[in-house]
Amino acid sequence: MTRKSHTAQYPDVQPHLPPRSRGVIALFEENCTVCMLCARECPDWCIYIDSHKETVPASTPGGRERSRNVLDRFAIDFALCMYCGICIEVCPFDALFWSPEFEYAEEDIRDLTHERDRLREWMWTVPAPPALDAAAEEPKELGAARKAADKLAAAEQQAAQQQPAQQQPAQQPAEQAALEQTAAEPAREQPAQEQPVREQQSAPDEAPDASSGNRRQSEDRQQKGES
Repeated sequence: MTRKSHTAQYPDVQPHLPPRSRGVIALFEENCTVCMLCARECPDWCIYIDSHKETVPASTPGGRERSRNVLDRFAIDFALCMYCGICIEVCPFDALFWSPEFEYAEEDIRDLTHERDRLREWMWTVPAPPALDAAAEEPKELGAARKAADKLAAAEQQAAQQQPAQQQPAQQPAEQAALEQTAAEPAREQPAQEQPVREQQSAPDEAPDASSGNRRQSEDRQQKGES
């Protein structure tokens, strides 16, 4: 009563919506498995889903072929929807989200049935979820994803370490041959250098033999003279 009235200048100025406002339902098609839970639980029966099955070939030899559901149509009639959010709550794979988008009025009520292409466009207007409490437990999905990423990183690191080890034996024979060749060259030169040394060593050995022979001859002569 004591404040002046304020007129929102819409559509020139967009209104400030709360973070959990319910505008329209957005579809993240990649997560949809056509389980039909949202269509069965909808109290207004305003969700229409069509699909077909495809055969997936076996991933390994001798394996069995499998079949999977492929989404053909996903439509929501917002003329019947009462925005209860049951379809979002019961979706087991997080394929439906609340979007704050509200500008989807149509002149004909039949145009309020929006197909999956339009629902997909609203997916990019979904706000990010609020941050978790610092003391809260880590979600199981994040823990599983982190373990898978760590395991993959460890496998890549181990593969990178094994590659140099496999390349090293191929290089060892060439390096060993080069080392043997370098070791053989000094061995070939060594006999030529040792030959003069052996000759020099043999000369002193011969001198004592000659002197000992002379001594024996002189001793024999002395013995003959005495006799």
